[in-house]
Amino acid sequence: MTGLEARGLSYAYGDKQALDDVSFSVSSGVFCALLGPNGAGKSTLFNLLTRLFVAPHGQIVIAGHDLRTAPRAALAQLGIVFQQTTLDLDLTVRQNLGYFAALHGLSGRSARTRIDGALDQLDMRDRADEKARALNGGHRRRTEIARALLHDPGVLLLDEPTVGLDAAARASITDYAHTLADAGKTILWATHLTDEVRPEDDLIVLHNARVYAKGTARAIAADMTLQDRFLSLTGVGT
Repeated sequence: MTGLEARGLSYAYGDKQALDDVSFSVSSGVFCALLGPNGAGKSTLFNLLTRLFVAPHGQIVIAGHDLRTAPRAALAQLGIVFQQTTLDLDLTVRQNLGYFAALHGLSGRSARTRIDGALDQLDMRDRADEKARALNGGHRRRTEIARALLHDPGVLLLDEPTVGLDAAARASITDYAHTLADAGKTILWATHLTDEVRPEDDLIVLHNARVYAKGTARAIAADMTLQDRFLSLTGVGT
């Protein structure tokens, strides 16, 4: 089953083409890395997938729901972690999650059960009553992932979720996202770091607003390291 599909997406900021006929699909239960250098169009794509921007051309289907014709049903199946933190730093971890749960119509015992479950999954229960401002970068990211999972979406989008984190926090969050895929969720993970991509992952290489390669990371890398293949495709660093 296809969890996420984009067909012929294009978007421009005036005369600058940010996306040019971008198409791909990600199956349910698959971790897919969206790999591209800064400025490749990754954030624009995420803005389209979350309907912050409306694509003038193309189609987006989320868990079987067309984002243009059935936006409420499509967005109900979507969880999102943006590159910039969106936590209220003056609220506690639990309050941040509670506010988000209320936005999704969850309240009372149902909300408390889901919040406790999400905190346990992300190993954040002992920090539930700390203000977000007091958390380090890794724990803030864990909180944002917990929040994104509260309504049990089928598709999770993570836009450069490890930016600014140390190596241990990066590895922990990347590992957890892979366990979510193993549990059946569709994961689209935007990054510019090749070491966050495993050989068995699906991979989309985005550069200059277009898809330069798609397939498994192992197949795209072929007889090279993924980093070398990425540099050969994009010319970044050469």
